[in-house]
Amino acid sequence: MIKLTITENEENQRLDRFLKKYFRNAPLSYIYKLIRKNVKVNGKRTDVERMLAVSDEITIYISEDEAKAFQEKKTLSTAKKQFRIAYEDENIIIVEKPFGLLVHGDKTEKKNTLANQVTGYLAEKGEYVPGREKTFVPSPVNRLDRNTTGLVIFGKNNRSLQSLNLMIRERGYIHKYYLTIVHGELTKELTLKDKMEKDEIRNTVKVISLDSPEGKVMETVARPLKTVRGFTLVEVELVTGRTHQIRAHLAKAGFPVIGDIKYGGKLSNKKMDEKFHLTTQFLHAYRLYFEGGAGPLDYLKGLEVKSNLPPNLEAIRADLFH
Repeated sequence: MIKLTITENEENQRLDRFLKKYFRNAPLSYIYKLIRKNVKVNGKRTDVERMLAVSDEITIYISEDEAKAFQEKKTLSTAKKQFRIAYEDENIIIVEKPFGLLVHGDKTEKKNTLANQVTGYLAEKGEYVPGREKTFVPSPVNRLDRNTTGLVIFGKNNRSLQSLNLMIRERGYIHKYYLTIVHGELTKELTLKDKMEKDEIRNTVKVISLDSPEGKVMETVARPLKTVRGFTLVEVELVTGRTHQIRAHLAKAGFPVIGDIKYGGKLSNKKMDEKFHLTTQFLHAYRLYFEGGAGPLDYLKGLEVKSNLPPNLEAIRADLFH
């Protein structure tokens, strides 16, 4: 028999989702069977959708050996810190992701990720103690491609993470701005609204008509800042946050991001490589503006966080727009 008491870092989530995190290696069928036959909350049987509250006591009627078989062994990554801190308080941390670093692990890299670096940093400070947590891990709420640099927001505790996820999901809370340089002379603000289809095999997206019954809606606003000799420095606001959204949308509009090998032209990219050694997209998440804050993060209203272009991108900007 196992007894667990819910803390602030586990509250306000469904029983089945909590148990799936606690028994990370267990199939969902096992979790549902467990809840039907071997789980009580505060001494009573309940259903999978039961919302957990602080001080709820969960009793699981299985052996410790069976529990261990489905639990993921907790290991704290020792990945070296590569990020810079743009803003931090007791609830959130906003960091600057460097070029080439994954936010989350994938099949090519599982250890050295931005998420692991941030949790390692918080553990060193004593703000995250894995051994005390049943399921919670500080996590990012927005994601950047491996070769896109800039600002990523992390929640340090469960309440903040849930509030941040709501603020990212719903409009009117967080405005996300990027800096890019595109081929072509953009002379007026563009509001682009279409749908996208993802090609999982090629890891690309295709922009399709808004009238299409398939696909997900994506909306992008592009504001020209400076135009010279066939190039435009652009501030892009992400209204939605889809995979490769900025790159695919701007390319479809006739203004491909310089250096973008997936959505740009081969000849223009070759010139960027020859002149600047730029072989990936020029794209930097440079500004966040909190129009509002939800729940315990209401105090963030009015906060603006900025990140300078990395030195190599700044050198390109200075050369083209001197």
